[in-house]
Amino acid sequence: MNKIVLIAMMVFLGFSAQAQTKKNKNLKYATEVNGNCEQCKKRIEKAAYGVPGVKTATWDVSSHQLSVILNEEKCSPSDLNKAIAKAGHDTKEVKATDTDYDNLHSCCKYVRE
Repeated sequence: MNKIVLIAMMVFLGFSAQAQTKKNKNLKYATEVNGNCEQCKKRIEKAAYGVPGVKTATWDVSSHQLSVILNEEKCSPSDLNKAIAKAGHDTKEVKATDTDYDNLHSCCKYVRE
């Protein structure tokens, strides 16, 4: 009987140790995104959520910081920056095209560098 309990404990410990070594594929990422208002916030967050693998996305109007959690197996920060730029908003890494920027509502047109 003691041998069975000992074997069961070893098997359980082996499985729990294996589960703990599993690598976390989620990445916390933050970047600056240009914008002005709540309408920009909705557009930026929608563009971020449109990237497969993005789990959370929050853009702060006052600090211009976009914070996301993304699955590195499905997308990269580069993919995210390109999607935000395609929506018309410059990031530190990728600048929106003039056409995409010009498509923004007049209140959303931030001062470009």
